Amino acid sequence: MSTLAVHDHGHHEEGHEHHHKATFLNTYVFSQDHKFIAKQFLVTGIIMAFIAMTLSILFRIQLAYPDQAFPLLETLLGRFAPGGRLSPGFYMSLVTIHGTIMVFFVLTAGLSGTFANLLIPLQVGARDMASPFVNMLSYWFFLLASIIMLSSFFVEKGPASGGWTIYPPLSALPKAMGGSGEGMTLWLTSMVFFIASSLMGGINYVSTILNMRTKGMDLWKMPLTVWALFLTAICGILAFPVLVAGVVLLIFDRSMGTSFYLSDIVLNGQVQPYAGGSPILFQHLFWFLGHPEVYIVIMPAMGISSEIIAVNARKPIFGYHAMVYSLIGITVLSFIVWGHHMFVTGMNPFLGGVFMITTLIIAVPSAVKTFNWLATLWRGNIRFTPAMLFAIGMVSFFISGGLTGIFLGNAALDINLHDTYFVVAHFHLVMGSAAIFGMLAGVYHWFPKMYRRMMDERLGYLHFWLTFIGAYLVFFPMHFMGLDGVPRRYYAFTEFESMKRWLTVNVFITWAAIMAGVAQVAFIVNFVYSIFWGKKTVQNPWNANTLEWTAPIEHFHGNWEGEIPTVYRWPYDYSKPGHDEDFIPQNVPFSQTMSSNLPHDFEDNPAGLEEHTKWTDTQKANEPVK
Repeated sequence: MSTLAVHDHGHHEEGHEHHHKATFLNTYVFSQDHKFIAKQFLVTGIIMAFIAMTLSILFRIQLAYPDQAFPLLETLLGRFAPGGRLSPGFYMSLVTIHGTIMVFFVLTAGLSGTFANLLIPLQVGARDMASPFVNMLSYWFFLLASIIMLSSFFVEKGPASGGWTIYPPLSALPKAMGGSGEGMTLWLTSMVFFIASSLMGGINYVSTILNMRTKGMDLWKMPLTVWALFLTAICGILAFPVLVAGVVLLIFDRSMGTSFYLSDIVLNGQVQPYAGGSPILFQHLFWFLGHPEVYIVIMPAMGISSEIIAVNARKPIFGYHAMVYSLIGITVLSFIVWGHHMFVTGMNPFLGGVFMITTLIIAVPSAVKTFNWLATLWRGNIRFTPAMLFAIGMVSFFISGGLTGIFLGNAALDINLHDTYFVVAHFHLVMGSAAIFGMLAGVYHWFPKMYRRMMDERLGYLHFWLTFIGAYLVFFPMHFMGLDGVPRRYYAFTEFESMKRWLTVNVFITWAAIMAGVAQVAFIVNFVYSIFWGKKTVQNPWNANTLEWTAPIEHFHGNWEGEIPTVYRWPYDYSKPGHDEDFIPQNVPFSQTMSSNLPHDFEDNPAGLEEHTKWTDTQKANEPVK
């Protein structure tokens, strides 16, 4: 039957099968509704982000004023800030937990957990996830992991302090430093629960996309958000188990006397009974996850930004197929570039050359996406909503941070730049800031779908400009510090004559960070106020094409009353010539848009093309003869 046919969707009189007796617990705590689970991930992610931001401001104060005492710090932190100055060990703990929370708990779980849960069922036309119960477990494992990670601040010797990459031997020897003890044990335990959460979520996302798409929704009609979340989930399923293996071996070294990562260790003047291990093995295991993790973080932001840019430019996304193939290319290549993190480990130069080439090749699909975003914006009828500004900001950070990746991907240059502030600047722009801006773009854009109200635009604009300017002021100067050889993770630079000249820059960066942190108050006020008192939304506030905007405003478990809409077209029919509006939702049959149909709309539908040709011939025959 031709997809030109209009399907009359009936409605079940009793509502649909997911309606069940609602209690407080199964509605607001142990909910199995993907939309509420998305809100749980979002709120938890926001809380964790604010904790991580507070930690960063604390260690930035130390870097700006290394010789100055702040009595308030001793009041707040006690033994970790004796005399009002951070202890060196606690400074390292702050850097470690800040990085861990941001990379895993905010930009992985907070970003993917929120938008995969919210958008996958709604955009592919499903009642819920393939397994709502496993989906619920995924959130609670994530919350448990978050609580365990934060609880490490309350053990005697403080949180883990080996850097967010937890390299041995600091992470493998419980007595190496304060944060190598119970704090590191809690870090490892937390990550096991976190990875279990990620795997449960990822398997659910992949299963839902492959098996539960509505009628007519083939893979080439899926929005780029769904493609990005689908490939992100595949990355996580393949990469996270390798980190689990690395963590288990690390636990063996810590607790059972094995030597997977340890050899020839001298601790406090005493030779330790470890032989035959290699800390480089841990680096291989960690970065085999660690580099796909970069794309696990950024690909959802790419998908979100692609959707928002197309909607607000009122144009079809430029090069849809190229965008999908570039996501697939990034997914595949992300597993064969991890060695560029290890150029200075004594790696065989030939192997380093291989990793250098694959690293530079992965820039190609990233560049394709960048050019396609810019081409979508070109001559578009752009609406500068807060979501659109954050999506454009994401593109800006991705470009400026990505360009510096070309430097670091070159083995010869990386020898000088490795472990300097150049690396800090690079990944905070291309991964940190870009992903955060993609996440914030998604929050502003889909807030009406999540909470049935609109966020305040004026506060949104204030939030964007202060955060955008603040992020560049914080991270851009770090490139120049790195080029001058300033190493990362140092507690104070006043001990080194060659680094003292950067003290004023550290002061500037710290105040820029405080400004960017204060800007987030505008977001929180806007977010909380709008949930309860924001302007009520209409069903499709952005005039978008994707299926989530066909679902009723009122939330219920199952998304649509009656039958799920059938999909007839791709999600980017914006400003199509011949149509009376500048958008055509995916569930509108071609039979209702004859004047705007084009031959390529019927590539896989010969019957539809035949009917379109007949209609065109009829129109030509009825035209008056000039």
